Amino acid sequence: MGPHGKARSLLRFGRPPPITKPLRINLRTKLPQPPVKIVTREFAPCRLEDHYHTTLQEDVMYMTYIHELGPRPPPRDIRLKYDPENPYSKYRHNPQVGGSQMGRKPPPPSSPETVTRLEAIQIHTMAKDALQNRSSLLGVIMALRALTGETSQGGGQHAVRGVEIIRGKKAVGGWIRPGAPVGAKVTLKGQSMYDFLGTLIEFVLPRLREFDGVMLPPPSANVRTPSAVSGVVSFGLSPTAMGFFPQIEVNMDAYPRLYGFHLHFITNATGVGAQDRARALVSGFQIPFVRNANL
Repeated sequence: MGPHGKARSLLRFGRPPPITKPLRINLRTKLPQPPVKIVTREFAPCRLEDHYHTTLQEDVMYMTYIHELGPRPPPRDIRLKYDPENPYSKYRHNPQVGGSQMGRKPPPPSSPETVTRLEAIQIHTMAKDALQNRSSLLGVIMALRALTGETSQGGGQHAVRGVEIIRGKKAVGGWIRPGAPVGAKVTLKGQSMYDFLGTLIEFVLPRLREFDGVMLPPPSANVRTPSAVSGVVSFGLSPTAMGFFPQIEVNMDAYPRLYGFHLHFITNATGVGAQDRARALVSGFQIPFVRNANL
């Protein structure tokens, strides 16, 4: 048998090909690491994701559509604070005259590609006890892992960061130091994001007696602030809400205490009115909004 026939006999059906180059061993996990990035995909249909693509996407497009005749005029040229040709100010921070233009940028033209969509949900909580004792973060990390099921690189190499520890960036009032752990956060994307959203609107929010809805700003609020043009809807929930999640409620004695947390619904909306378009999308997922009658 020649060399070609021998190689052909090794590649039989149902038998993996021979490994010609050994896999690199990950020093942290002590496991073989494949040379390509393996990312897991959806393994079951998602009801809320299908609801967005079949119903909510078209409704949001109709609600936020702005008809424009012809191309947009070019933006107004605003001069810089320093002369860019001056060698003394060439590498200096050169802001525009009139301050930041972030709150004045118009939204992108309405098209099927710019329809508002939910990109991520971020959950974060603060533990003041961790400033004196770092072990106080263990309960927060355990609770967030139970809520989300996310672990570091759980969806493949560099796909999911899992529960991240938040550290102080600067000294605040003498009780927060730079680098000191102050809380934890986790960012959900894809199917796990919709799974958490489904649990939130079906099991948690209906059982909260003190939660009437996400408070809307007064009509006189400024719509050009950085938060108004960011396209992020944020609200907080009390520690009672954490106990209503089935993952926590089934074994509540395993956690030293319950923690309040903040939710950030991150969308792709940008420009003036981005937060209003983000609220229209989030309300389509059965999250209520309420305005204070006294305002």
